[in-house]
Amino acid sequence: MNTGPDSGGGNVARPGRAGVPANSNPAPSGTGHKEPSAGTSYTTRFSYAASDVAGQLLFCWIMWYLPYFYTDTYGIAAGTVGTILLAARWIDALDAPVWGLIFDRTRSRWGKSRPWFLWLAGPFAIFGVLTFLTPELGYGAKVAYAAVTYIACNVLYTGINTPVTSILSALTPDANERVTLTTFRMVGSKLGVLVVNLTGLELVHRLGDGDDRRGYMLAVPLFAALSFGLFLVAFRNLRETVPVESKPVPLRGTFGALRGNWPWLIIFASSLLFWVGFIARVTVAPHFFEYVLGRPDLIKLANALDFAALATALLLPWFCRRTSKAVVWALGLAGMILGQLVVGLGVAQGNSLGLILAGWTIGFVASGAAMAMPFAVLSDSVDYGEWKTGVRAAGLLTAVGAAFCLKAGAGLGGAFPMWLIEAAGYVPKAVQSADALRAIAFGVVWLPALAFAGAIVPVLFYGRFERMEPRVQADLAARRAQQS
Repeated sequence: MNTGPDSGGGNVARPGRAGVPANSNPAPSGTGHKEPSAGTSYTTRFSYAASDVAGQLLFCWIMWYLPYFYTDTYGIAAGTVGTILLAARWIDALDAPVWGLIFDRTRSRWGKSRPWFLWLAGPFAIFGVLTFLTPELGYGAKVAYAAVTYIACNVLYTGINTPVTSILSALTPDANERVTLTTFRMVGSKLGVLVVNLTGLELVHRLGDGDDRRGYMLAVPLFAALSFGLFLVAFRNLRETVPVESKPVPLRGTFGALRGNWPWLIIFASSLLFWVGFIARVTVAPHFFEYVLGRPDLIKLANALDFAALATALLLPWFCRRTSKAVVWALGLAGMILGQLVVGLGVAQGNSLGLILAGWTIGFVASGAAMAMPFAVLSDSVDYGEWKTGVRAAGLLTAVGAAFCLKAGAGLGGAFPMWLIEAAGYVPKAVQSADALRAIAFGVVWLPALAFAGAIVPVLFYGRFERMEPRVQADLAARRAQQS
């Protein structure tokens, strides 16, 4: 791995031939790629979707089922699990800027973001498997093993998932096409989550034949192998076509891309709160359906409803052509609040299963917009930073704006409800006290609702910067033409 300037022939900006962007690195004929001046090929779109299918096939296990696995399979106390989640996610969140700086300095014959799919696919798959192994250890060693493997898996996920976001600004300079690519990415993400939710626990039970430890040990490697293969597909087919600077920007200059970048700060604040709410919701969902509703058989269905997010995610390009991206983003968050309120009403009315599932579905439908829009506009904030400061720091801005927010928000969103149910007297595999049941319900309903409400506030200020996008793109195009 060489991250020095112009390594291996380098991704160095240079004049292009007529009609072709400088450093466009066109694909060989017959690969199905076409120049991305207005749109991108379906090979590119589906390969971009494959990159997020690959990530979710493993990370969905981490985000949705690991707390439940730790408490009810590996025998770690809920409060300790909360501490592991928070400490690990915050340690991992701090590595996001480091990864971003590495990506911004990467020079290879494959580009800046794309080679990391190749370099990290194997390590990510290996540690994804190790995280769900259950070696026979003393309690302290068990906690240490869980923390180390969990941290390592999260660090590697940041390393391989951040390029999924940062490569977007290099695939096309067109803001509308970036929304389309983000839509394909969201389809891939939700498909990966759906596959895990529909088949994961079922495979654990079938392969384990009553022994969940053995079931996880046999099931997770299947998903890891598929993840590895799909990352290689993304590596093979994606191409970075937007020109980049010929030499790495000095470290101090890279951080200069944050200066006055208000669109990025809005994305950062809203995304952090969104992930606090979303992860709090899914962290204790298995506990909610098993102990509050007494319907553990519905856990698989409830989580699979995440696929309903495609009802809005698929329509994002259509929505964004008819109204502003800021409005679509805010409406997505408002829909998630509405879903939480309906779930809360169902709990208040004697755990009405119909209302709870209706609210659960509304929240997931709305999440298609609420989750996708920050990823779509992050590339626009990279352009804004370059326009304002002259520094294009796609790696840093996307690593902190996406990976840091996801990990830090997930750490808080995972820790708060686990600490809450521990304090309320939660006991795994037992009849829960009234206090514990109330704590589980609060973690599923009201904690996420408060976080989603907070996430809307910064989005209300995004429209001003969205209206500047045509000017930013025109100025950048003129600037790059002069440099070529």
